[in-house]
Amino acid sequence: MNAASFAAGRAARERVPRSAHREAVLAANRDPIKVISEQNRERIPYLIPLRDERMSRSPFAFFRGTAAIMAADLAETPVSGRLVQACGDCHLANFGLFATPERNVIFDLNDFDETLPAPWEWDVKRLATSTVLAALEVGGSGRDARRIALHTVQAYREHMRRLADASPLQIWFTRVDANVFLAVLDAEQAGKIERKQREAATRGEHIPPTFVTSASGKLRFVENPPILHHLAHNDPFRNRAREALRKYSATLRGDIRVLFERYHLRDAALRVVGIGSVGTHCAIALFQAGPNDALVLQIKEANASVLEPYAGASVYENHGERVVSGQRLMQAASDLFLGWLRLEGGQHYFVRRYRDRKAAANLERLGLRQLDQYAALCGTTLALAHARSGDPSFIAGYLGTSDKFDRALADYAMQYAANTEADYRLFVSSIAGRT
Repeated sequence: MNAASFAAGRAARERVPRSAHREAVLAANRDPIKVISEQNRERIPYLIPLRDERMSRSPFAFFRGTAAIMAADLAETPVSGRLVQACGDCHLANFGLFATPERNVIFDLNDFDETLPAPWEWDVKRLATSTVLAALEVGGSGRDARRIALHTVQAYREHMRRLADASPLQIWFTRVDANVFLAVLDAEQAGKIERKQREAATRGEHIPPTFVTSASGKLRFVENPPILHHLAHNDPFRNRAREALRKYSATLRGDIRVLFERYHLRDAALRVVGIGSVGTHCAIALFQAGPNDALVLQIKEANASVLEPYAGASVYENHGERVVSGQRLMQAASDLFLGWLRLEGGQHYFVRRYRDRKAAANLERLGLRQLDQYAALCGTTLALAHARSGDPSFIAGYLGTSDKFDRALADYAMQYAANTEADYRLFVSSIAGRT
């Protein structure tokens, strides 16, 4: 442990008491509907109704699509004075399984569209709020929801204390094994994920997925509009993307570039993903090296992080590079094919392998006990991600060994969740008013 940093963290309590984090302060003159409308102006028009539909499913779904709204509110809250590489959109649905380059399967954060150096408290507050909304969605009481939020923050605090006693190398090489994640799920859900993981391992890395078909030895995506659909041959985005993909390989590590150049582009299509990303340009590209040898990459639009107005501009000129660099810093292991590109019109994108043994918890099907354990695991994992880029001794010194911070954050999460529910009702009403 760095004794000086730990002492500085303890001293920071005098300036910002841990109880000061209790209040869910909101940005002045906030207008959540205006924020959503402004985002929609930059999105593909015919996909906006799909975004509205997904965000209107529940307050938690709405929360997942409104990181920009919470970022403005978080900027009004007190901070202890240390930055980490923040996720920027930290919630329960942005954790899951994926394969490492060594083909092990681990559990970690898996969404970095908004990543930026920012106060560590912002990620913790967003994660805690998501646990409240998820608990209420599965039928938990307010007391249940607050307890789960408290346990999530407690797990973050206690693991940060352990990480403060670890060496930088120990932190860097620590990973959360897939079995730790599976152990907190119900037997049915865990068994289903295990079967899919075994099938993926048996099938091999190169076998085309089910949404790819073969015609005369040439692979092609299966049309499934509006979720997956091809662009017209004369669409300018299609032509610009093909050219940009040639430049993407220059952002890869030398040995991976050699591997990638053995594959040839066969097809590309727009592929809608998630909730907050619906309407942005998000495509998948199909590469082929042999008759039944496929590599599918995702090409996802990268705009300025929602944290930038409050945490400062990124040091990276290309927001795709911002995402890639943040992901590599926060994750215990990252995709070999992570890279970035810029289209001729100026749009920024990052590239990664698509669905590389990925799996996530179905939060709606978790009981309260499993949700509690899963949320605590996410808190532990977030602490590890923050310790990789931040100062775990300072954060541990600030948090201490009592539950003062845990209780304050649980109160904050309950308050902000109630505010999210109010925003959600406004949003649903605004959709009804447009139809």
